[in-house]
Amino acid sequence: MVKISDPNSKLIAENRRARFDYHIESDLEAGIMLQGSEVKSLRKGGSNIGDSYASVEGGELWLINGYIAPYTQSNHWDSHDERRRRKLLVSKRELARLWNSTAREGMTIVPIKMYFNERGIVKIKLGVAKGKKLADKRETSAKRDWDRQKARIMKESRRD
Repeated sequence: MVKISDPNSKLIAENRRARFDYHIESDLEAGIMLQGSEVKSLRKGGSNIGDSYASVEGGELWLINGYIAPYTQSNHWDSHDERRRRKLLVSKRELARLWNSTAREGMTIVPIKMYFNERGIVKIKLGVAKGKKLADKRETSAKRDWDRQKARIMKESRRD
């Protein structure tokens, strides 16, 4: 039986650098509060979460420095600020766990990807992570290069 992909679910933005810069311990899904023009802009694919992070402030979770391009067809009073702070929606239990891990354990909350779920609602996948040292980054890079080289060698050996 072939699984048909849902036309509503779509990847909007991905932070590929997060897995290189951080050891991701756990992840969770959060909702995000958006304005109408922001949702329309996301449907067109204009966003970037590469430089953003999440922070627990005042008993709420916020996405800071996430970029959503302005929607060109909107009126000037209906448009939004591209890099405004956006509130993330999680349960109180998850919020307490996130606050504990960031304040006490020195972890960072990093957005991994932003997507439309199967119901067409914007969700953001967050990772609770610890920063890598320079040596760990070199090791990750060396492993990636070796895997690439190994795949190339295997591909050449199959042709022979």
